[in-house]
Amino acid sequence: MTTTTLAVLVPLLPFLGAAAGLLLGGTSPGLARPLAVLPPLASLLLAVTVAVRQGGGQAVDAHTELTPTGSVPIELALHIDGFAALVAVLVGVVATCVQIYSTGYLRDDVRYPSYAALVSLFTSAMLLVVYSGDLMVLLVGWEIMGICSYFLVGHYWETPEARAASLKAFLVTKLGDVPFLIGLFALATDAGSFRITSVLGTVASGGLHHPTLVALLLLAGVAGKSALFPLHTWLPDAMAGPTPVSALIHAATMVAAGIYFVARLLPVFQASSAAMVTLAVMAGVTMAGSGLAALAQDDIKRVLAYSTIGQLGYMAGALAVGDRGAAVFHLLAHGAFKALLFLAAGVVIHASGTNSLAVMSRMKGLRDRVPDAYWTMTVALLALAAIPPFSGFFSKEAVLGAAEHVATGHTEHAPGAAGWIVLVTGLITAVLTAAYATRLWLLAFHGRGAEAPDHGRQPNTMTAVLWVLAVPSLAFGLAYGPLPDWFDGRDLTPVLTTSVLGTGLALVGGIVTYGAWRHTTALARVPLGAVAAHPDADAGQVEAEAIASHEPAFGDIAYAPDPADPGRLLLGPLHRHAAVGFHLDAVYHALFVRPVQAGARLVRFLDREVVDTYVRGAGALPRWLGTVVRRAQTGNVQTYVSALLAGTVVLVVAAVLVATGA
Repeated sequence: MTTTTLAVLVPLLPFLGAAAGLLLGGTSPGLARPLAVLPPLASLLLAVTVAVRQGGGQAVDAHTELTPTGSVPIELALHIDGFAALVAVLVGVVATCVQIYSTGYLRDDVRYPSYAALVSLFTSAMLLVVYSGDLMVLLVGWEIMGICSYFLVGHYWETPEARAASLKAFLVTKLGDVPFLIGLFALATDAGSFRITSVLGTVASGGLHHPTLVALLLLAGVAGKSALFPLHTWLPDAMAGPTPVSALIHAATMVAAGIYFVARLLPVFQASSAAMVTLAVMAGVTMAGSGLAALAQDDIKRVLAYSTIGQLGYMAGALAVGDRGAAVFHLLAHGAFKALLFLAAGVVIHASGTNSLAVMSRMKGLRDRVPDAYWTMTVALLALAAIPPFSGFFSKEAVLGAAEHVATGHTEHAPGAAGWIVLVTGLITAVLTAAYATRLWLLAFHGRGAEAPDHGRQPNTMTAVLWVLAVPSLAFGLAYGPLPDWFDGRDLTPVLTTSVLGTGLALVGGIVTYGAWRHTTALARVPLGAVAAHPDADAGQVEAEAIASHEPAFGDIAYAPDPADPGRLLLGPLHRHAAVGFHLDAVYHALFVRPVQAGARLVRFLDREVVDTYVRGAGALPRWLGTVVRRAQTGNVQTYVSALLAGTVVLVVAAVLVATGA
């Protein structure tokens, strides 16, 4: 088969698997798992074949008119260059791992067939975005991912947290999608086509009339989809969904789509210096703010969620300095180790019975209960902290190196201000990233107190996937040598200055956090009174139960919820603000939710007190006349005859008076 035919099958197979899963999964439960795993696995193999054939050389282009529009044509088009081929492989790897992992993680879930079908549809939509050469077709995949995230985040719809999170994710991303759609129409109007190659040709020839306006409109949609400041608030709440869904959203779909879109249309944004500086500011605030917030979270999945936001900030920062090679390199490396982090966290949560790091810090022996998760998560956290030779070091260094080149004036791909913003905030975030990665590792795996609960060995489908993802988390960064052929010839070799700075700051962040943990652990109190009152109770168990319930043990011992949390010591007074995301949700509630609710109350008042009053008044007059007429209809013949005679007399008298007057 031709490369074009294979490329068409890559998004088509998961779509067919999703359709078959929805139709057959409920009636034939035995088919649910094969229909979940085999289509994305086949799609992955085809994506690898397409990548090998493309080879980082000339882009694969094919198109056919989808439907006549009478104006700007909409075409079913493919445009597969080097980084598109690699991103498709990433999507296939993560989606396949998530589906395999889910067969164990959700083995007792009655809604597993619909869940698996939605994951396949999610995968198909992202692959459509990756391979599409037409902006309108890309938009279809973009929006399908939005509705899939709504259903998957709300999978546990019985809980109010899941329902609220799914609605929030849908509404916040749609808030960005409205200007995004307007920007696409404006872009296509100037180019006379939705074809990406035509749009880029128009930009190159200077035919884009309002580059700043178009770029800012598109950035609104990117901020919503890729959880960049200020539309990032939905992503931490989306942790209410199943953990494998979190891995899929954070590593290879949804949030990666916005970064990928900007990388594909980077010349559009480079046409406006204001847009590039705006993107740099968004990236800087996203990086630093999320790093501080992650250091204050107690829920292990929310720590990883804010971690994702920070890494997306790095990718956006690379794009803000005009280097899509560094951005996509970090997207690929991050996809591997972030999928591993979430899937390993799922194993840890299953073993400990809680998401709370405070409770885990009171459990000893948890790492012995889940050795696979412990070792693979250690690898992933080292990659996240950008410690060499793990993959995150090379990809993050590519971002910092690109920012340093722009800041020092060695390249003119972006304004110098954008370079300095990304470089400074990127180095600050390197410290914070290492700090919260170290904190998570210490609290989750080095607790003291009660013996960790023993839920038995985890299913092999869950643990095997962790080791598969550990390989690229460790080794993918070493691929920086051959990757330039796939990324426009960009040299991804680490730069000495930023390598030393970034690694040194990361080590400082990790060492300081470890010191703070040792200090806070030494100060943590032991509930001696509770143990004395209950001599048969294990001291650690008493502590763990007390913290888990957030109540004093046996009613007489006061506890802090996180007595050995180094994050509280490091952040100081900033901790309570960082723990709630710097009150951004409260700001949005005041700026948007309350006015909308007030408007709704006003409309309800007008409807009830004005419109309903008019309707009631319009009905009152006929009702009154009907009452009068009804009372005249007594059914008494004598009354009718009397009224007839009286009327006759009145008419006669009136006639006489008229005649007399005449």
